[in-house]
Amino acid sequence: MKKSHQYPFIIAICFLFLLQQNLFAQPDPKWRIHDSHRPAPPFVTPAPQGQMTDPPSDAVVLFSGTDLSAWEKENGDPVTWKVENGYMEVTPRGGTIRTKQGFGDCQLHIEWLVVPKEGVSSQNYGNSGVFLMSKYEVQVLNSYDNKTYVDGQAGAVYGQYPPVVNASRAPGEWQCYDILFRRPHFDDYGNLEKPAQITVLHNGVLVQDHVEPVGSTEWQQRPPYEAHPDKLPLMLQDHSQPVRFRNIWIRELEPYESLAERAQPPVLEEIVMDEQSLERYVGEYGSGNRSQMRVEKEGDQLIFYRDATNHFPIFPQSETTFFSKMVDVTVEFSLDENGEVQGLTYILAGEPGRMMEKL
Repeated sequence: MKKSHQYPFIIAICFLFLLQQNLFAQPDPKWRIHDSHRPAPPFVTPAPQGQMTDPPSDAVVLFSGTDLSAWEKENGDPVTWKVENGYMEVTPRGGTIRTKQGFGDCQLHIEWLVVPKEGVSSQNYGNSGVFLMSKYEVQVLNSYDNKTYVDGQAGAVYGQYPPVVNASRAPGEWQCYDILFRRPHFDDYGNLEKPAQITVLHNGVLVQDHVEPVGSTEWQQRPPYEAHPDKLPLMLQDHSQPVRFRNIWIRELEPYESLAERAQPPVLEEIVMDEQSLERYVGEYGSGNRSQMRVEKEGDQLIFYRDATNHFPIFPQSETTFFSKMVDVTVEFSLDENGEVQGLTYILAGEPGRMMEKL
């Protein structure tokens, strides 16, 4: 009887755990989507608008002021947005546009301007959006003097994460987003392995810090992830309002996995050498009669003295090559035909070394 009473308790605990996990899968469960009661982020005055940021040498330039050849409408037709004075502008019935090239992990720079207009407010004042992979939107809007739901203001990951501060400039002034984006990862069966990550600087101010969308961004809903290709077009939204864009460039980033793999040091395999064999390396090394370096043996280990105060163990990689596990140092010993040590070359960080004779 006592044992049977445990099962409802265990089931209840499991249910609460699953409920908690589900709640915290949402950006913030305390607030509804587009909740008008949600507190607005504090306003931060950004630096005055300045000159355009030139793209770095490895960037893909998507729009430099005149050429729309990198873009197309969603149906593949040519873009009909207005282009003049170094910017492109959403035009009536111009349609949402996308890049012809797909992107995944990336750094994006994009500058935008809301055209001042009387008699409009909330989501009807300068509404557009930057859609990473055509699915994950960073909202564009006049949020300088224009109240709206905070998960839909400028700098928001739409419908999910309000910006931590409001760094907007006034309508008629150029603004910029610098966005770091990491794509989501899916397994071979289409299951989510790792969500996307978005970091946004609005006018040089951090407004999103590695937030993880819970799926694609939509109006009044938060659909879950659906598996998609590793690269998809960048998209700019036509929301029937005059918004301008200029100086758009993007850098493709290496996946975290590649960076981590590249950061791993090479594996240096140590061989076993008996104490008697190690004895032959012990001694003073230098040029002429002047001692500059020396090797000592402590137990079954060699200690290399670079000078009077700096020393560290060295380990055999071969009969002639020893390495340090502490610093990027290789000590190459030269042997005569009888296997007697004649000298050493001290190599720091791969730089050419100088031969020191054994004294």
